[in-house]
Parts: sequence; C-alpha cells; structure tokens
Amino acid sequence: MKLKRFGAPVVLAVVATIALSSCAANEDASPAASETTSSLTGTLNAAGASSQQAAQEAWVAGFQTANPDVTVNYDPSGSGAGREAFISGGVDFAGSDSALNDEEIAGTFAACAPDTKAVDLPVYISPIAVVFNVEGVDELSLDAATIAHIFKGDITKWNDPAIAALNDGATLPDANITAVHRSDDSGTTKNFADYLNQVAPDVWDQKPADPFPYQTGEGAQGTSGVIDAVTNGTNTIGYADASRAGDLGVVKIKVGEEFVAPSAEGAAAVVDDSPAVEGRESNDLAVKLERTTTDPSHYPLVLVSYAIVCPEYADAAQAELVKAYVGYLASADGQKVAADAAGSSPLSTELQGKVADVVASIK
Repeated sequence: MKLKRFGAPVVLAVVATIALSSCAANEDASPAASETTSSLTGTLNAAGASSQQAAQEAWVAGFQTANPDVTVNYDPSGSGAGREAFISGGVDFAGSDSALNDEEIAGTFAACAPDTKAVDLPVYISPIAVVFNVEGVDELSLDAATIAHIFKGDITKWNDPAIAALNDGATLPDANITAVHRSDDSGTTKNFADYLNQVAPDVWDQKPADPFPYQTGEGAQGTSGVIDAVTNGTNTIGYADASRAGDLGVVKIKVGEEFVAPSAEGAAAVVDDSPAVEGRESNDLAVKLERTTTDPSHYPLVLVSYAIVCPEYADAAQAELVKAYVGYLASADGQKVAADAAGSSPLSTELQGKVADVVASIK
C-alpha cells in the first residue's frame, strides 16, 4: 500500500512556516506567564485545518501563558496537508476536519512508536457557513438541493427560478454566480460535500472527500482564500467555518420546513445525536455525522475537527507536550477559550470526558 508522503524539502517548509506563524502568538503571552510554575519545556509543532485557526491562535496564547518555556507552532495549511505532515513525521500532531481514513490508518506514522496507530480526538465543533456577496441581497435562504446545483454549476444565475422560489419577495439580480470552493485538500470541503450528499444525494452524486469533486466554479486556497475571494468578488458564494464569515452574508439552510442560520447550539445538537464511526479502536473518537435531521433546532452543515495524535510516541518528551496541549484543548477551559475566540460549540461534558481519558493514556 502506498501513501502520499512529504519529501524532506516539504517537511522543512512546513516546519519553517509554523515557526514563523508562532511569533505573533508568542508575543501575545501575558506577563502573568512569568508567574507560573510549569515545568514543561520544548517546542510542539502541528499543522492542519485552517478552520481551527482562530481557536488555535487563542489556544496557543493561553497555553504558552501557562507554560512559558513551551513554544507551540500551528500552521493552518489545510486538513489534508496536516495529515500528510503528521504521517511523515513533520509535525507532532495534526488538526483535521476529516478523521483519518481506512487507508491512512492501515499505514505507518513516523512520530508514533512502532506498531502504534494514530487516533482521532474531537477538539473543535463548528457550523460551516455558506457565505455570499450578492449585489442588493442582504438575506438568502437555500435548500440543500439548490446549494448543490449552484456549486455543481447547474444553476448559473442569481435570479434562477429555483433560488427565487425559496426567497419570495427578494430582488435577485440577473447576474452570473461565481461559486468559490477550496482548491486544496480540505476537511471543510469533505463536510460540506457530506452534508449535500446526505441531504440531496440525487444532485450531489460524488462521494464526500477532501478534494472538491467537480470541475466548476473558482478555487481558492484555505479558509482565508475562500473568504477573500467571496469578499473581493462580485455576486459570489462560498463555504467556510462560520467563525470566519465576518461581514459577509450568511445563507439560512432549510431544515425540515424552516430555514436555519448557523449556530453553535445547532451544531452541537447534531454532534450529540450522531454515532461513532464503526470499526475503530475504542480510543479513536471519530464521529459519523447524521445530517438528515428535520429538527430546526439542529444545524446539520457542521464540522467536527480533530487533533490526530499518537497513543504512544517514539519520543517521550514530545508525548508529554502533546498530552498537555491537547488535554488543554479538550478541557472545559480550552473549549471556553475556543468558543470565545471562534464562536465554536464546546464539546459536551460526556465527550470531554472521553477525550480526557484517551489523552491521559498518551505516552
């Protein structure tokens, strides 16, 4: 079995990028950091989901305040790039909006002890927003089938009858739609596609995966790239972690008979009602999201983002750093920090406990 790996130059590039990206977080450390008594020292490198960026910036600042002799670097390079860097040993853990797939699990993990398989630990739950920038339109309601037709390129005008029927009384321009998708391998794309495939399978007929599946629309690198393209374009639409929507319009999606805006509470409700992925080891906490709900208190266009870690590391010193940092991410304090910084939905008390049990066993 062949797995895609980073070559040495790429690993070096990832490490260089995350070293540079840590500078701002280091400078944000509070003066109170000097008053802590933490004995942890070293450097922790991670890469992955750009959806986690706002949360990671807050997490890094908080953790380094409490542990002033530790440097944490997080490169928001995208879920696929993060998993590849972790698999090849370029980083100590990965952030990913997609859990490891079966092929990845069947391979080897350079940072882990021999014969040790990495596991997926939920640390960040967030709604995905369908964002738009359409001249003269402040509010927009869409169902899954219409969203799928837009991003497949089947619907090309904003005043298309399918859009007009869902937005009675709205003045929609006779203008071309520019649908912006992620150009990189993206867990946000996989979650977006999974929602459309579950709710509108007759339209979105491709299996959910990190790469965007259709040769349509405009591609942009990372969450920031999508937001920039939608913001700076005309009559645009895209998808991104809701924390990054800013001043863009946000679509209300149809759930049952109502149209629902993204919310942390609605996202959490979907995760709480979803089962674990089957066939995984008991310490792998990957979630199989159930998105076909008709309960309008739920928001099914949601992502669960993971910290992908080794249960046992080849380097015991790095294991202690990962154990401390990922334990903080999933703690009540860490989840509050993420909610305040990124509007994410805190893990349930039950899920926090499950993550804490796995983290406690890292060695």
